[in-house]
Amino acid sequence: MIEKTIAGLKVGDDQPVRIMGVINLSKESFYKNSVVSTQNVHDAALKLIDEGADLIDIGARSTWPLASKITKDEERSRLIPALRALTDISIPISVDTMFSDIAKEALSAGASIINDVSGFTADEKMAEVVGQNSCPVILMASNKIPGDPLGMDAIMESLDKIILKAQDSGISPDHIIIDPSIGKWSPEKLPIYDYETIDNIQRLRIFGKPILAAISRKSFIGDTINKSATERLYGSLAATAIAVRNGVHIIRTHDVAPTLDAVRVAQASRPRIPAVRSEAVKAELLEVKNVDDCQKAMISIGTTKTGSQVMKKKTLLYNILLSNISTTEALIIKQEMLARGADAALPRNAVSHEADQVSLIISGTQLQVERLCDKLRRQARGLPMIAEMLLELMNKNNDVFFKYSR
Repeated sequence: MIEKTIAGLKVGDDQPVRIMGVINLSKESFYKNSVVSTQNVHDAALKLIDEGADLIDIGARSTWPLASKITKDEERSRLIPALRALTDISIPISVDTMFSDIAKEALSAGASIINDVSGFTADEKMAEVVGQNSCPVILMASNKIPGDPLGMDAIMESLDKIILKAQDSGISPDHIIIDPSIGKWSPEKLPIYDYETIDNIQRLRIFGKPILAAISRKSFIGDTINKSATERLYGSLAATAIAVRNGVHIIRTHDVAPTLDAVRVAQASRPRIPAVRSEAVKAELLEVKNVDDCQKAMISIGTTKTGSQVMKKKTLLYNILLSNISTTEALIIKQEMLARGADAALPRNAVSHEADQVSLIISGTQLQVERLCDKLRRQARGLPMIAEMLLELMNKNNDVFFKYSR
């Protein structure tokens, strides 16, 4: 179970999904209606709290790739006075910055969380500042520039490296929040990558960290509904509800009140993950649907890389319906599955040879199905074709373009 205390706020599976309200000090932002002046920042914070925000994220530099660039001095001149105006605010304040010197000054001015969208890639000293101040940090999947991983596999690999770097820098594992970098952070980032991420966000649970999703009014929503940032609220709420249903713990949003309603309904439909405890012993059901994630889980408990590589294809079960094949082919597949420790369900009239064509359901791990295909490729009748179909089916299951392009 994921359960952490972040700046005094409990975050996790058995807690309400937390709402992070945005205070945007950057006039270069893609969403102009969200921009707040330093003079109005206190009123803006009170409004977010009144609407139900659990945290506030304040930023002075737009991370929109098309935004005009500003200097660090300009970022600092907007940010630090705004933070000093919020010293009486009762909820945790996060600062959205990629620079260690600004982060250090922001922590002194009253911030309690650092939100680094570069995942420690923009400023090597950021990890040191976070570690020295023992503060929570939000780390976004990034390699060379913020948000550049393409697809969920790349996001997983990026966050794996970033978390390791953070912990090697002395940052407590309990202080790390992860962000899968939803949005068009690079020209190569297509909307299907964001939809894949939202659909598979539960894969991030393998890291055992609170998951934050920043979805509000982003370009993949605009590309889908063909509307500007000012008209993307309903699309944002739909995407947010799906992300919450799939396991997000924190939602970062410009629109706190309507988002809170969507989040509460979505969370009510999210099943609890079975876990039990007896004194020091704990048991938790791992809900994973990717063999590489299973391997990461094994490595996290000390399994060797070689051992986990051997094991990973044995971890997930495929249930495959094969229709309209000959009874003889069905019986051969049944026997071959049994020989590999798996099985296949056949209709009664296949066993008695009362039907010429039947359907069957194969149940086995990826490794068992792959070994079945190796055997079928060397047999007669339509079995080699069936082998190729089964392999194509499993490949499509892992193909982001097949699954999310329309």
